[in-house]
Amino acid sequence: MSAAAGRGNLLDWGTQEWVRATGRRVDLASTPWLRGPVGSVTGIGGDFFSRWAPQAGLEVRRDGAARGLLPDFSLLRGPSLEPEQVHPAVRHFYEQTSEYELEAWSEWCGAFRPFGRALAFLFSRRLQQLNVPIDSLDTSRGTTSEVLHLREPASGRVVMAAWVRHLRATGNVLYAGAYSICRVPGHADPCVQVAFPLPTGNALVILRPSVEPDGALTVTSSGRTFGDPGFYFTVHREGERAWARYVRTMQEAIRVYPGDGADVRADHTMWLWGHVFLRLHYRMRPRSAPARADAAVAAVPAS
Repeated sequence: MSAAAGRGNLLDWGTQEWVRATGRRVDLASTPWLRGPVGSVTGIGGDFFSRWAPQAGLEVRRDGAARGLLPDFSLLRGPSLEPEQVHPAVRHFYEQTSEYELEAWSEWCGAFRPFGRALAFLFSRRLQQLNVPIDSLDTSRGTTSEVLHLREPASGRVVMAAWVRHLRATGNVLYAGAYSICRVPGHADPCVQVAFPLPTGNALVILRPSVEPDGALTVTSSGRTFGDPGFYFTVHREGERAWARYVRTMQEAIRVYPGDGADVRADHTMWLWGHVFLRLHYRMRPRSAPARADAAVAAVPAS
């Protein structure tokens, strides 16, 4: 194998070198909140977790009972969060995500749309990871949604939940992320960790939860310094060694709230350098609910 093949695509290698040069070396044994699935240099794809789980000593559960992003919502209980304050419909969605159909709208803001196209061309489509919709045709036929539980074979304990979504119109992987609960030094309450595998590492989003007066749940990735909730890039070495880069300028917030009937809605806002660059809107409907006339999905025009 050539050196270029061993390190993967030149663009990926350049990103990894940036993380090594500007991040910090970490021992994952002492920073377990930075652990997450690691991708190969050949890409990610919709079958990533089925391939990765045996290597990590885990088994994949995709059939049978409902599977949620959180196997038990009470795992988020902490000094400033009581799960009972969250609306029952929101808790139900998080605990039984596999029983919901998903519809999505995207709204790129102003001058950031060309950035989205460049990201898709250079990284997302090649890696088959994070293919955020750019045009209305991307979501014209809706999205698929599959939730997998990755668990320890001996105990049956769910270690993480993988959420894999495809754009039906293009077949591209919209999202392949692993959900788990973690604790970070800079926040007292448990946080939600979402790990997106990337070549030789991952992108980690550490989200701090909060409850609004109407029972909506908002999870936010923002902080001031390394060890706070926020966005991290990691590049892994042998064993438990890695480099980690905290990206304070990248922030996001997801508000999940009850919709009409049994529907659940979510508004996802992302910021870069203090400016909103992307809004995503979701409607999650129980699979047993009757179809609605407005089920077709179209992208919201950019503001």
